[in-house]
This record gives sequence, C-alpha cells and structure tokens, in this order.
Amino acid sequence: MNAEQKVNLLNLDRSSMEQFFLSMGEKPFRARQVMQWIHQRGITDFEQMTDLAKTLRAKLQQEACVLLPEVTVDQLSIDGTRKWLLHMDGVENAVECVLIPEENRTTLCISSQVGCTLNCSFCSTAKQGFNRNLTTAEIIGQLYLAHHSLLRDGREQGVTNVVMMGMGEPLLNFDAVMSALNIMCDDFAYCLSKRRVTISTAGVVPAILKLRESTDVSLAVSLHAPNDELRNQLVPLNKKYPINQLLEACRSYLEGHNRRRITFEYVMLKGINDSLQHARELARILKNIPSKLNLIPFNPYPQAVYECSDRETIDQFREYVVNQGIVTVTRKTRGEDIDAACGQLVGKVMDKSRRSHNYQLSLKDITGLNHVSS
Repeated sequence: MNAEQKVNLLNLDRSSMEQFFLSMGEKPFRARQVMQWIHQRGITDFEQMTDLAKTLRAKLQQEACVLLPEVTVDQLSIDGTRKWLLHMDGVENAVECVLIPEENRTTLCISSQVGCTLNCSFCSTAKQGFNRNLTTAEIIGQLYLAHHSLLRDGREQGVTNVVMMGMGEPLLNFDAVMSALNIMCDDFAYCLSKRRVTISTAGVVPAILKLRESTDVSLAVSLHAPNDELRNQLVPLNKKYPINQLLEACRSYLEGHNRRRITFEYVMLKGINDSLQHARELARILKNIPSKLNLIPFNPYPQAVYECSDRETIDQFREYVVNQGIVTVTRKTRGEDIDAACGQLVGKVMDKSRRSHNYQLSLKDITGLNHVSS
C-alpha cells in the first residue's frame, strides 16, 4: 500500500482512532497509546512504539502513516516570534503559522485554509485568493511541529495556547477544525484547556450557533466596524450576516457560561474606523455583551491601501470605550519584521478564486473607503 492509500493518523481524533483500531480487530484502548506516542512524545515511527505488539506495529506500517506538513521556510523575528511556511501538497499550496513566545505562555497562531474566501479589504491573506480547506492532519500538524520544536529546543513546556487566527476562516472548515480541536484538548494528546484555545471568525452566524453545540472553546469575532455600512466594505461577509445577527449569535454562544466573554477584534485604520464617533457606536453595540475588546494596530503589507491609526488616536479610542465599562487592550504588534503580524500572512496559494489576479483591478474601489463618513 502506498503512502496515499494509507490512513494518516494525524487526521484522527480519539473517537475516530478508536474506530480505526476496531476496524483492524484491535482493542480501542490502542488509540490512547498511539495518540500519546505521536502527540505527546513526538514519535512517528511505529517501530519505536514499544508498548505495541510487533504484529500490531507491522499492521500499522502496512495501513497507516503519520504524515506531517513540509517545512519550507523557518523565520525568527528579532522579538522572538517564529514563522513557518508549510507546504501541504507538494509545491502547489503552502500556509503560514506563527509562534508567539511570552513570559508565561507560548501561543501558536494556526491556519485553517489555503488562502481565504472572505476577502476582508485590509487583510493580505485575502489578496491571495482561495484554494481549499486544510485537513485535520494539516491543521494539527502545525501544532505538532511547533510544540515539538519547543521541546527539542529545551523548553520545559511546548505550546500553551492556540488561536485559530491564521490564514482562512475556521468556521468555513467546520468538521476538520472540530476534529483538530478535539485532539488539541485531549488528555492523551496536547491537554490544552478549552479556555486556552480560541477560534476567530469574521462572523459566520450559523456556524457560531453550531459551534455552541459542539464545544465551548473561546470565541473571537473580527468586528472591525461598529455599523453595517462601514463593515459591509471592510468585511463583505457582513452583507450576509449583519451586525445585529452576529451579536445575537454571540449572546447565544455565551448562554450558560456566566464567566465567559467574547473577544472582539478591531483593526485600527487611519481615518476609516478610528474616530470617537466610531468608539461611541462601538461601546453602544457591545454594552450588553460580556466581552473583551482587542484594538489591533493595522500592520502594513505591500500595496495596502490603508495606514495604521496614530498612537494618540488609538489611545483616545481605547480610553473612551474603557470608560464605558468595556475591557479593552491594544494588542502589541509581534513579528512585523518577518511579516508574521496580524493580517500579514500570505503563504502560497494556487488561487481557484482568481482574486489575486483581479486584486489590482479592485484597488480603486477599495480606496473609496477613505471617503466613508465617521
């Protein structure tokens, strides 16, 4: 059996792996053993899994594999941020993931799609177009590589936090993302607390409601505007799921979780969404939702039509919403020198949507945003 016909065990959460072993005539507890070998010990060679019988190891060699993404580029920022370019299928498609070390935690920003379908006007990923969803193996493979890189480097612990904020819209790749989340939080894999795993969405309302029935990981919403007129231009998905529907879904997500908050992401664009009037509107719509607001200084990329709000404007914006009782932080930019900051991930996308081909033609339309009234 060639590699393409074998089962990639990185695709299987514990429930799926138990079914795999049952199909081989083995006991389901073998799933726990193999998950520990792969995810906790970093062992991908079945012959080294010494608590498995030789006959089982031979069967695994015949029918299964552990196939990881290929590291093409490994970059280290002056601030310690690390970015990998990972090829997923030969040389055609690649995604980027980013490791952000801090004093008490290490956060990995994971991609869920090759490119993105949503075409948010301020995001460099959007300009690459879209090719396909990642598989569970390709999603969890990013965590595997980062986690075991840290351990090999002598760190006492590996990745402590995961944010699904890389390339793509996670909730448009729902099943693969859910399976990957199961592995991240499994006691026989990475043992991550659900409060340390965050899914970021631009506002796919039906999937937020479905997510509530599937898990209770932390939720972040890319809001970026306080009214529909402006958000329609910045986040085109808003035309399908406007702000009122989105916020109602957020309230629903929090039901039964009295201590939880939604994190709202808000990129600060000079002259676009950063006035005190925008701050007033934002404070009003978030007033009755348990939330935290992240203000994200815009990170420029080649041919970007936006500029970052100046520091004084950001500080005034933050001061206003804080005074309205909303917990607000200005996110520190990390990894900008290696294009690893928020909104800068591009990867390598064989664009089925032809958006990258048409991007230059759309620049004139996008610059019209500079005339949106505040």
